[in-house]
Amino acid sequence: MTGPYDPEAGMLGLRRALPYLRLYRGRTFVVKVGGALCGEADAMRDIAEQVGVLRELGIRVVVVHGGGPQTTDLAKRLGVETSFVEGRRVTSDEALDAAVMTMNGAINTAFLSAFRAADVPAAGVSGVDAAMIRVKKRPPRSMDVDGVSTLVDYGRVGDVVSVDPALLNSLLQADIVPVVSPLCADDAGQVLNVNADTVAAVLAIRLNAEKLFFLTDTAGLLERLDDPRTLVSYVDLAGLDALQARGCIGGGMMPKIAASRDALVRGVGRIHMVGWKVRSGLLREVFTNEGAGTLIVRDASELRPAEHAEPEGTTTP
Repeated sequence: MTGPYDPEAGMLGLRRALPYLRLYRGRTFVVKVGGALCGEADAMRDIAEQVGVLRELGIRVVVVHGGGPQTTDLAKRLGVETSFVEGRRVTSDEALDAAVMTMNGAINTAFLSAFRAADVPAAGVSGVDAAMIRVKKRPPRSMDVDGVSTLVDYGRVGDVVSVDPALLNSLLQADIVPVVSPLCADDAGQVLNVNADTVAAVLAIRLNAEKLFFLTDTAGLLERLDDPRTLVSYVDLAGLDALQARGCIGGGMMPKIAASRDALVRGVGRIHMVGWKVRSGLLREVFTNEGAGTLIVRDASELRPAEHAEPEGTTTP
């Protein structure tokens, strides 16, 4: 049972948050949510409400969603085989049809409904809209798969060529939250699947975003994947190399780490890995010294003093 409201504690929380409000008002955040979250109606509503708070505080927010589990489930029901290489989906023509129905249809609409229920104005778009993200079909490439050099054809998958943020800027200027599906198209109009982590990163770069958030199934980066008590509080690129060398990063986290590296090198100031199951995790990560997940920076020397704060039970590599 919740105890009585403590006005002194509430005032203290507001005073602690004030420096962050001054720092981030008018800035842009990109929040990427994965498919697992998109399968939970209550979680979608919770994220919509947290984004609504950020918006009311003058922060411009772009939401990018995936939909991998739902696409895989629909493909299975349609009798379409699904395969992955290093955490990235191989997309056949039939699998692309499932992705379009899932991401541009069911998931985008469900998220817009969650924002509607939270009384937050939002608009659904994809990389195809207004040629926002120009891509080209990924050619087959040689990759090291389980120690064996293998030629991998990803099928109907696109690599980003350029980004035109005009549509997003128009929505943000109108105080509307863009909800972005990662499907894109090449110059011939061929729809191609693009990893949602990659889409979130390139949008964050092009929008000069202050922060890029990945809402993950775990509380953040973990030293030991089976132990949430080993949450890494903050890490830089050298620390990521160390974690990767120790086998702490794998599977679906690999594209997120690749996208994080690219975003940091190309000007995004801060990357945050935050568990979507953590209560008010997004707001705690933004407005408290301790945060709720993992902060990733280019170099540890760039950390502000307050960003060194570590919640109990967390580690640094």
